[in-house]
Amino acid sequence: MMHVIPSIDLLDGKVVRLMKGQYDAVTVYSSDPAAVARAWRGLSPMLHVVDLEGAREGRAVQTDAVRSIVEAFGPGVQVGGGVRSMQAVESYIELGIDRAVMGTAAIDNPELVAQAAERFPHQIIVAVDARQGMVATAGWLEQSERPAIDVVRGYAKLPLFAVLYTDIDRDGTEIGPNIEHTARLGEQGGIAVIASGGVGTLAHLEDLARRATSSHIVGAIIGRALHEKRFSLREAVDAVGKASEN
Repeated sequence: MMHVIPSIDLLDGKVVRLMKGQYDAVTVYSSDPAAVARAWRGLSPMLHVVDLEGAREGRAVQTDAVRSIVEAFGPGVQVGGGVRSMQAVESYIELGIDRAVMGTAAIDNPELVAQAAERFPHQIIVAVDARQGMVATAGWLEQSERPAIDVVRGYAKLPLFAVLYTDIDRDGTEIGPNIEHTARLGEQGGIAVIASGGVGTLAHLEDLARRATSSHIVGAIIGRALHEKRFSLREAVDAVGKASEN
C-alpha cells in the first residue's frame, strides 16, 4: 500500500514551504520543527525533511533542527538537501535518520550515489526533480537537459529504497500531483517511486493510491496541504487506505 509521507521543509530553523521551488516565495508555518514532527509521530511510518539551505549551498546546514526532528518523530525520518558527499550521508545516518535523499549528486556524481547505495543498502533515495520532464538540480536553481526517465533507469540495478519524483511546477501549488509522469517513471524506470508535488486534496491522494500498485508508487509526500490544514494526516492515511482497497 502507498504510504502517506508528511513533509517538513527547513529554512533558517523554521518550517516553511516554497512556491514552485522559489526561495523568494516563502511561507513560514512554524518556528518549532520538532513540535510539528512530534504531532505526526505514530500516524505515519515516514517523515520527509528537506534542508532548503543545504540544497542551495551544497552541504548540510540544518543538522541541529534535523536532530531535534529525529528525536521528536522517532524512526522513519528521511532527509535531503545538500547531501552531496559520503560524509554527509554518514553524518545523517549517525544522527539517526533512516534514509538519505540524494538529488544533485544523482546527476553530477552517480558514482557517489552507487557507493552510498552499496554501503547503505535500501537507505538511499534518489531525488529526481523535473520541470516538463527535464531534471533540475542545486535546489532547483539549475536546469539540465536530461530526461527524468533516463536518470531513473541509470540507477535501476542499485539497492536503492526508491526514487523521489517531484514535479517542480506543481510543488506547493496544491493543484494535484503529476500522476501520469509519476506512474510512467514507476512503470518504466525499474525502481519504486515516491510522488511529490501538488497534493492539495484527499481526492488527489486517492487518485494516486489507485494507481500505486500497478505503477510501483510506494509513497506520496504532502507538505503545504497539511500545514494549511486542508486535511489532517490521519484523514490522509485513512483516505489512502480505503482507496487502496478498491
